[in-house]
Amino acid sequence: MTEDDARTWIDDSFGVSRGTLLARYAELLIAEAPRQNLVAASTLDALWSRHFVDSAQLIPLAADAPRGTWLDVGSGAGLPGIVVGILLDDRPIVLCEPRSRRVAFLEQVIAALDLKSRITVQRSMIESYHPPEPVAVVSARAVAALPALLQSTAHCTGLSTIWVLPKGQKAHSEVVAARRKWQGVFHVEPSITQPESGIVVARGVRPK
Repeated sequence: MTEDDARTWIDDSFGVSRGTLLARYAELLIAEAPRQNLVAASTLDALWSRHFVDSAQLIPLAADAPRGTWLDVGSGAGLPGIVVGILLDDRPIVLCEPRSRRVAFLEQVIAALDLKSRITVQRSMIESYHPPEPVAVVSARAVAALPALLQSTAHCTGLSTIWVLPKGQKAHSEVVAARRKWQGVFHVEPSITQPESGIVVARGVRPK
């Protein structure tokens, strides 16, 4: 998928106005790059195909989630959380991120793009975050292996929570490992940006 293809996919799927906001987010990411390593420098010229579409494709996978918060664990540069917040306006987004410089950048983006009404930043490790009610969706990109991620995040979720977790080429093996201690419905969806990579979609997750 080229950058032009990725931008067209975003515009066709979510509307040109959302694509315009993403373009502004891209400018903020590029401007911050000399100060901190938010994304690999080699991918700065491929933000739309490598990061934005990669994040946006999670939204339809969680389309039937119940009402409630979308929790993005270890948000870092805001991927996928900021992208989801720009493209999805029917649920609140919480970005959980412990690193102060990342938090400052996320808050800068939220203010610059006028997203305060639907995105908040939680500065803490996920283990220390206790939402007022179980979240509807959990996302996490390059945070931890699936068994560890389920363990650290389970207290934020309920049986109706949908997990949408990009896991790369190890998706199937991580599901096998998770099933040793966790039960639920696990499915691996191929990524539209990198077909050899998988996205774990899980429902009804609970300890065995």
